[in-house]
Amino acid sequence: EASGRGTKPRRRYLRSLPMPTGVCNVDHQNKAGYTALMLAALAAVEQEDDMNMVRRLFSMGNVNAKASQAGQTALMLAVSHGRQEMVEALLTCGADVNLQDEEGSTALMCACEHGRMETVKLLLAQPTCDISVVDSDGNNAVAIALEAGHSNIAVLLYAHLNVSTRGSTSWAAGSRVVTEARAGHPECHTLAASSAAGHQPGWGDTV
Repeated sequence: EASGRGTKPRRRYLRSLPMPTGVCNVDHQNKAGYTALMLAALAAVEQEDDMNMVRRLFSMGNVNAKASQAGQTALMLAVSHGRQEMVEALLTCGADVNLQDEEGSTALMCACEHGRMETVKLLLAQPTCDISVVDSDGNNAVAIALEAGHSNIAVLLYAHLNVSTRGSTSWAAGSRVVTEARAGHPECHTLAASSAAGHQPGWGDTV
């Protein structure tokens, strides 16, 4: 299993899940520090009936609980392992997109590191998603996307930052966030030019 943000537990394919009851504590952590809800977030579910069972499980447990070993949430795990349907279900059940693990990583940072464009779009669509959050190394999601070689995701983040901060008192602060994230990445001159001109880059821009 490759290492990275949100990938501590080994990936498991859960063929079936016990139907939650009033007696079962779905937030109980195993010896590795993970709950049934967190492990379910890694499942490869193909049948709608099984997915309905997972949604019920998510609704009964604490979707924002953190694993005891690394502080990861079910959302971070689902994002890192490419479980888009689980990400959607967790968000519907109130998963917090801005929670950070012990390294300061968020679900958005996990998606950026692993190059999961569709997941990044989904997370950005959440009204509370904060792109400016930094990890323990001082890197935000833009910087992480660039470091991982996903400049297309960096452009998307930058465009979203422009839209969300333009015309507000945080516009200048938002520009500084992008400028700092861009440091050390000379391939992103277009982002710098766009920032200076107040232009919102699109998919046709060169990076």
